[in-house]
Amino acid sequence: MYRLKRSDIEGWNLSIRTTLLPKDTNYHGTIFGGVILSLIDIAGAIEARRYCDQRVVTVSMNEVVFKEPVFVGDLISFYTRIIKIGRTSITVDVFVIATREAQSRKRLPVTEATVTYVAIDENRDPSPIVVRQNEDDPPALALESEKN
Repeated sequence: MYRLKRSDIEGWNLSIRTTLLPKDTNYHGTIFGGVILSLIDIAGAIEARRYCDQRVVTVSMNEVVFKEPVFVGDLISFYTRIIKIGRTSITVDVFVIATREAQSRKRLPVTEATVTYVAIDENRDPSPIVVRQNEDDPPALALESEKN
């Protein structure tokens, strides 16, 4: 089993940290994948809003990979970074880490996903992105052109 290193999350923003309850479990005793997907969507939208100044809606959720189960009592952290910015869209990587309270606080990656959002105007039509001027909570950028 892979053990998480601090360097794995350098350059990412922590967007959500929570613990999940028995109401979120399936009959296997693990957390429903849909609960994790919902939180991934929210975490990604938080990151997109760090960059742009308008509302965003989810267009697609791609490459969702469930690596390990999540259990009741795990502390779940959702790390995010922007990987692509278009005229009206923002694509965000989301990396989910579980801290196993029952196992000496071992941290391990449990899920990852790529989510694309579109900025919208007051009529809910796609709108060109307006960059937010926010020095207190800047977005984590790992744009594809910077990766190469």
